Amino acid sequence: MPLLRFAPAVIALAVFGGSTCRGKSDPADAKPPATSAPDVALSGVDTSSLTPRERREWAAQVAEVLAPCKDVPVSIAQCVHEKRPCPACLPAAQFLLKQVQAGKPKKDREDAYKARFDASKTKTIVTESSPEIGPPDAVVTIVEWADFQCPHCRALAPLLEELVHRFEGQVKLVFKFYPLSGHPRGEPAARAAVAAQNQGKFWEMHHLIFENQLALEQADLEKYAKQLGLDLPKFKADLVSKETGERVAKDKNQADGLGLQGTPMIYIGGREVDLALLATDSDLEDWVKLDIELAGKVAKPKGPPIGGGAGSAAPAAGSAAVYPPRLLPSGAPASAASTAVPSLAVPKK
Repeated sequence: MPLLRFAPAVIALAVFGGSTCRGKSDPADAKPPATSAPDVALSGVDTSSLTPRERREWAAQVAEVLAPCKDVPVSIAQCVHEKRPCPACLPAAQFLLKQVQAGKPKKDREDAYKARFDASKTKTIVTESSPEIGPPDAVVTIVEWADFQCPHCRALAPLLEELVHRFEGQVKLVFKFYPLSGHPRGEPAARAAVAAQNQGKFWEMHHLIFENQLALEQADLEKYAKQLGLDLPKFKADLVSKETGERVAKDKNQADGLGLQGTPMIYIGGREVDLALLATDSDLEDWVKLDIELAGKVAKPKGPPIGGGAGSAAPAAGSAAVYPPRLLPSGAPASAASTAVPSLAVPKK
């Protein structure tokens, strides 16, 4: 079926929790270091937009942090300067620059760097039987655990599908269920999606549920099944079947084993993406693009960049409707529409 196209930039910013305003740093950060860090100029890294303090912080960090390739035991700066055989060095230097530019403190920058480049952070994610879009042999696989009542999952969903569209033929998106105990309609909605998957209409049901997040009662779910032309008796039977419950529980158990703390939980290429540690809304696209390149392939993005500024890419003819740009917290009346999500993710309870 057609993919959802790009959601407005305000949704992306809400998902990533926004970035710290430049110029508002901790008092300790405002003081120049006792020992001035050497100025570092690296080919391929444009530091012209940094303030003198930011340039010092970035230079010090790339000079002390080791390159991301295990067989290149030098700093990121030395790796780039000497053109060592580590394709991730230049992206690592650029990644840290964006972190500094976004006002992230040193500890957060270190954590973000490890999450993105530390080889020990990758895990094998079993995806068999899970619904997916994109080619089976995609270069990069994105796996998402989500709760259909989670407003942050709703905000992120079009963005993830847009990555599949933007890197057509190179990226695959896999969906996994994690209804939170604090969301009473999350489990029935997940069951409805499984029942729709049994009839080949998972993604259509996925879109309808997120588009109607405040209407997930039994009658609503049956209405969506009728709207999709599903066999209603079979849908109702699958909705309450033992097999459906086991299917949802299997995804939850897998996520618990990975240490899920809240939804959405995202893995790209077997590496968990902590959305709170990303500097800007375009970092998710940069992450995917770099993974494609590190796999020895040429990234071939289509259309304008995600989070590319004013306006958004127009939906393709015949594509499914983009989720409404204004997000509703779970259980809120329609008049409570807001353009911001209060926190990054709904915590596990």
